[in-house]
Amino acid sequence: MQALKDRIRAEGRYMGDGILKIDSILNHQIYPDLAVQMGQELANRFRAEQPTRILTAEVSGIAPALMTAIALNVPMVYARKHKPITMSGPIFLETAPSATHGGEISLMVAAEYLPAGDRILIIDDFLASGKTLYSLARMVNQAKCTLVGIGVVVEKAFAGGREKLEKKYGVQVESLASITFIDEDRVEFADDPPHGVGV
Repeated sequence: MQALKDRIRAEGRYMGDGILKIDSILNHQIYPDLAVQMGQELANRFRAEQPTRILTAEVSGIAPALMTAIALNVPMVYARKHKPITMSGPIFLETAPSATHGGEISLMVAAEYLPAGDRILIIDDFLASGKTLYSLARMVNQAKCTLVGIGVVVEKAFAGGREKLEKKYGVQVESLASITFIDEDRVEFADDPPHGVGV
């Protein structure tokens, strides 16, 4: 998705250890026009799978997941990291490692918002190792729902997460921007000509 790649090149900052800071695009600030475009593109890629619900994790997955849900006209539910007092009754709970926060985080969804039999499309901000996405996929299985696909905004292709997810779950995995190389000087996307473009 060219508009997204242009923003990453203009505003992304490499933090070392494979961490790309795009707070001004997705993780802290959001451009509404870009968010709408991302949601429409993700919806187009998965429309044939006929998802009935979108699942994501707070916080950074919410914007692209919501825009995708609007484009598909289906509900969106996000896994919470902290249990509020209003969350009563059965819940689905998984844990996932967090590269940006350090340690493990809890992900929980009230069972009433993942009804058995739903066709679930997982949408998130990043795909690197895929560990958060694995946690969400396990939650889908717990809920006796069908996982129909996984879509992300940015993929770090060099981390190998896509291949593992495809092998494990046998579903379509899509990214709007697939990064094959990044350092302090440049970022390269999968569909770039050789040598990339400076960050």
